[in-house]
Amino acid sequence: MNTLDRYLYRTVIAYALMAMGVLLTLAGLFLFISEQGDIGVGSYTSADALLYALLNLPQQAFQLLPIAAMIGALMGLGNLAAASELVVTRASGVSIWRVAWPVGLAGATLALAMYLIGEYAAPPLAQFAQTEKTSSRLADVSFAGRSSAWIKEGSLILRLRTGEVGQSFGGAELFELDGPQRLASIQTAERISVADPGRWRLDNVRTTTFGPGRVEGTRADHVTMRSTINPDFLGLAATDPELLTLRGLAGYIQHLRRNHLQAAPYEIGFWSRVARIFSVIVVTLLALPFVFGPLRSTGAGTRTVVGVLLGVVFFVVSGTVEKGGQLFGLDPLVIGWLPTAVIGAGTLAAIWRTR
Repeated sequence: MNTLDRYLYRTVIAYALMAMGVLLTLAGLFLFISEQGDIGVGSYTSADALLYALLNLPQQAFQLLPIAAMIGALMGLGNLAAASELVVTRASGVSIWRVAWPVGLAGATLALAMYLIGEYAAPPLAQFAQTEKTSSRLADVSFAGRSSAWIKEGSLILRLRTGEVGQSFGGAELFELDGPQRLASIQTAERISVADPGRWRLDNVRTTTFGPGRVEGTRADHVTMRSTINPDFLGLAATDPELLTLRGLAGYIQHLRRNHLQAAPYEIGFWSRVARIFSVIVVTLLALPFVFGPLRSTGAGTRTVVGVLLGVVFFVVSGTVEKGGQLFGLDPLVIGWLPTAVIGAGTLAAIWRTR
């Protein structure tokens, strides 16, 4: 890297970090405000809400980093263009593609940071925050475990092994106690789902009953279990794709397939996650046609607004494509990559036409 490359690289990184700081401050504030309605439920306090907001900041950073990269590139390069530094650079014989090299490298650095946040910081902290919030709000029940959810209510202990988000679970065991130290029965179900509020439906159930001096086994196609356990616990066992790492998503997809469960939401989540990381490079490069064109002489406020609008539009379109593709059963690979591929092609075309 020569002096020009380092200068452009540092400019984009510095402005992107400043934009990320502002966006994270606003996101944390809005998240804390949104938690006010839950304060006072169970043992959930204001301190718990503040901790919940802070623990979710890495997840917010993962979501907002593409927008921060867009704003940072627009502001940093826009300031250079407004001061005629980029004009002088182009006039000295440096091509637009040569300028794109350090800008793209800055985007790649931000993409790497996004990957590290998404793999090692955001998922465990967000899951811990959700677990702590749920256990505080539902003070009358308890749970433990990480790969599955253990739920206790009175004399019943329910273990949920895996499942589809908000729908059904791939397996469950229901342990009924007779006193503090005696096991009365064990029910094993291939699938469990929420039938109605306060009722769970167990399918293909094997029941083992422990009586005085004997053990009895029975089978049933369907069993209905009544429970007052809040449905919030479903999310703890049917982990949201957004709270899983790429490795976790890949392993979980294979697990769902082995259990003959719907894996499409997780496959879409996997490819969308990969494409979203790559999109950081794309949106960083997208700033070039703007700063050499319509935003060359505008102020920092205008460039910030444009960056936010472009980022919001990109994520709205991405979310719409993901939901629509899941609804119509389209290929998860195509759904995940389509928005990034389209904006990438548009970016290359726009840079090519830049003079």
